[in-house]
Amino acid sequence: MILRSSLLILFVLSCFPQTTYSQSNYKITLLRAAPGELLQLIDEVKKRTADYVKNDGDQPYTIRHSQGDQWDFMIYEHIGSQQEYFEKSALLYQMFTPVFGDSFYDLVAHHETIYSAGPNFIVVKNMFDSTGYYHVEMFNALPGRQAELLKQRQMENVDLEEIGRNPNLIFTVNEGANWDCFTLGGYRDIKHFAESADIPLEVEEKAAIKAGFKGVNDISPYLRSLIYRHHDTLGGKLK
Repeated sequence: MILRSSLLILFVLSCFPQTTYSQSNYKITLLRAAPGELLQLIDEVKKRTADYVKNDGDQPYTIRHSQGDQWDFMIYEHIGSQQEYFEKSALLYQMFTPVFGDSFYDLVAHHETIYSAGPNFIVVKNMFDSTGYYHVEMFNALPGRQAELLKQRQMENVDLEEIGRNPNLIFTVNEGANWDCFTLGGYRDIKHFAESADIPLEVEEKAAIKAGFKGVNDISPYLRSLIYRHHDTLGGKLK
């Protein structure tokens, strides 16, 4: 799985100059609160985040769902390599995914773990530290279309930069859940996210063509031709 992800990334790097892809590894945990336990789970995630840092882990970042997919929290842990992560401290790798039967799961109706490769942690940290609202898109590629899907994500980043928007961070899945890749876009707030609606059509058209699309109306159909499943989520930063 790790080899698969690395080969895909090398393919895309050959097509697009990158400044954010000094790769690092992440453990992403999706949690859905048990009925009636949302506030308690919020407190527990905050406590475990503080304990994680006290035990010499890099700052985890948590997105709290506001609309879209069915999870309540998406927790980003920077883990270096998986070998280092599991050898370093059981306190860290069990912080958000405790052992089976732990009382933590009294608060959790569903959990999902994703080990992924993504941008250097400095890039991820800078995004979370400077933003407060997020757009998460998660994808399953059609058979044989993984590399092209990753290329499409990079093309869309070129488009975003051309219209004056921040590019998304791209993560590819090494193991865990069955997603192939997911992207994270950071914004100041929901108003900042919605500002793209004010961009003139002619500007969007020019940007899309420069990014390699046939035009702005080609972006979504091209993406849809590469995937069989796609989840969108909007949410704020859990502080």
